[in-house]
Amino acid sequence: MTVVGIGAASGIGADEVLAAIDAVLPPGTVDVRLATLDARAAEAGVVAAAASRNWPLRGHPAAELARVPVPSPSELVAARVGTPSVAEAAALLGGGTLLVPKTVHGRVTVAVAS
Repeated sequence: MTVVGIGAASGIGADEVLAAIDAVLPPGTVDVRLATLDARAAEAGVVAAAASRNWPLRGHPAAELARVPVPSPSELVAARVGTPSVAEAAALLGGGTLLVPKTVHGRVTVAVAS
């Protein structure tokens, strides 16, 4: 199983989410799941991105994400959403090892764990 953690701005489009994922996900990767902050899991663009590829989407509360040790915490993210990491922490909550650290593509941040 490969988990792609997603951090994104409000109002993000599915095309932006998928472009960020496609930039870091190795071709041919199967059994992909998306994970993010619970508030972002309800964003239309994130939901549409997951649905377009038939990938499960899971949202995590900020407090749960904040308990995950990550290599690249951000004080700015912590101040905005209550956790120092969304993409890396969400990816790691799915289990496994971080394969791709947080990578920013426009208004989307992604990280990959497997």
